[in-house]
This record gives sequence, structure tokens and C-alpha cells, in this order.
Amino acid sequence: MYRLGRRKKAASTLLTMMVASVFLLHSWDVSLPHTKLSESRDCACRKCLTEGDPWFQEMISSSPHPFLSKDHNTSENDFKWWRRLQPGRGNFKHYNSILDKLFEVIPPTPGVVRPSPRRCRTCAVVGNSGNLIGSHYGSLIDGHDIVIRMNKGPTEGFEADVGNKTTHRVMYPHSAVKLDNSSRLVFFAYKINDLMWLQKQFDPNTDRIANKDLVMILNPAFIRYVHEAWLQKKGHYPSTGFITIALSLQICDEVSIFGFGADKRGSWNHYFEKIKKKRFKTGQHAGNQEHTVIEKLHSKEKIQVFVPQ
Repeated sequence: MYRLGRRKKAASTLLTMMVASVFLLHSWDVSLPHTKLSESRDCACRKCLTEGDPWFQEMISSSPHPFLSKDHNTSENDFKWWRRLQPGRGNFKHYNSILDKLFEVIPPTPGVVRPSPRRCRTCAVVGNSGNLIGSHYGSLIDGHDIVIRMNKGPTEGFEADVGNKTTHRVMYPHSAVKLDNSSRLVFFAYKINDLMWLQKQFDPNTDRIANKDLVMILNPAFIRYVHEAWLQKKGHYPSTGFITIALSLQICDEVSIFGFGADKRGSWNHYFEKIKKKRFKTGQHAGNQEHTVIEKLHSKEKIQVFVPQ
């Protein structure tokens, strides 16, 4: 497993991140004071993600637009690939008609900005592993500009270990929780019925699950890209956690990973619940391949993986 996470290292990293970070105002965009920086660099961080690694640069540049918008929709070829992931009904025309209606309510373009030599966007991707219990990573996680949480992972009652800041939450219908008015909903749809569910959440007489102005829908083409480029077509399709890591590499300048993998005893469980079944299987996901890629990214210093010791 990943070998990072000792307390002294965590404290040092927190100090570095807090010096580089500024307050995030409901956007991926985090601006630094105007200083004389080299315009040839992609970011204002100590080291930008795409610097010095042709393999990584190629992986990043081959990505489609991560989010759907009025201007960047899914090709029919990508739709047909996505359509096979999970059972459900609906054709390409039906799919596009739902999106057209959604974009009448949610922003027609996602709140994503390009990298800038005047910004350093630090991101924490927080999984739900039981290895977070007793980690005391709360302040370290909250020190990032962007904190991406997944599915139902709560913060209340677990602040010391997981923090309490949430700028973005990745969800799909079966993992949905109501968000506060300042958190972005990053919606992962795996079938047309998921998009129909999202559409219903913004009916006029509905208690809306999130702020309609802070909704972003993952592009199905991005799921295909992660499956083919990052995972070499292994497994049926990528896990939500791995897709979120790949997404963070597109929209962040520094990426830290928390709450992935087994706990200290080798058990697979969530920090907020106990799973009695110890022999965990990754189902349709290529767990071993995902683990290998995460380790490779960590060794290349493209991400920093924190696991308590």
C-alpha cells in the first residue's frame, strides 16, 4: 500500500499548502496576488502537474472535455459506449432532449477555468475508507482550496479525521445526499435514468438537492477516456473514486488523496460504517489496475497519497 502519511510529513505539507492557498468562492478558480511570474508556466505552484513528464502530458492532453455543456456534448459513438455500462432505456435523441431541458435550469457551461501562472489550485480528493479513522487529517484536508468528497461520506462527527469543508461533492442517484447552498454537485450519470432523476430534482415544486447554479455533469466521454487511456480497458468501467482522481488531474494544480484503500487491519469499510464482509471484491471495476495507476502517479509525484500509519 502507499507509504505516506506520517504526522510530521502531514504537518509540513499542511503549512506549504496553506501558504499557497487562498479562499475559494464557489468555483474551481483560485486567484493569487498579482506578482511577476513566468508566463511560460501553467500554474503558480512549486511544481505544476504537467511539468517534466511527456507520458503524463500526453495522458492529460488526450482527455475530452470533462463536463457536459451546451457547447460540448457527447458524440453518438461515445454515447453508444456509455449506453452499455448499465441497463436502461433511451436512445441518443432522448438523451440529448433531457440534457437540453437540464441546461435550461442549470448553468449551460461548468464553472471551470484554465490553468494560469497566477493561480495554484490545491485539491483534496477525499474517499470514504475506514483508514481515515484516527488519522487526524481534518485540518490538512480543510487547508486545500478545493475539497472533493464522494457519495454519502459525512463530515459531522468526523471533523478531526476528515475535516468539514466541502466545495464539491461527487454523487449519482443511489449515493445522493442533500447539499448545502455553497457546495457544487458534480453529477456522475451512468445511464439515461440517472439524468432523468437529476432533472426531477429541479422541478419547481421539489425540495432541490443542490443549488441549481452549482451543478456540473460529467461527460460520458470522460468515463470512456478513463477506462481506455488510464485503465487500458480493464474492468467493465472505472470506479467512482478512480474517475474522481482522474478528474482532479484535469482541474487542479496540486492533488492530494485521502481515504482510499483498506484500513490499518486490512479491512475494507467506510469510516462512517462497518462492513462485516472482509473479503472485499471490486465487482465490475479493475481494482488492481486502479491501484497500480494510483501508485504510479504517486511515485511520479503527480498526486500525493496520504495513508495513516
